[in-house]
Amino acid sequence: MAEQTPARNARRSQLIVGLIVGVIVGVGVSLWTGFWLWLAAGIVVGIVTGLLMRPPSKD
Repeated sequence: MAEQTPARNARRSQLIVGLIVGVIVGVGVSLWTGFWLWLAAGIVVGIVTGLLMRPPSKD
């Protein structure tokens, strides 16, 4: 069974979802702690998560 590479659109949408989740988490933690640099950390975590996660495959 050969491993299929995900489509380019699926990778792009996965990265966008990760970025949006990172922004939401970063804003939430920033407001909770009062430290604005958590926003940047949330964005970075979202981008990395979006890059590392594998998009769902079509069966």
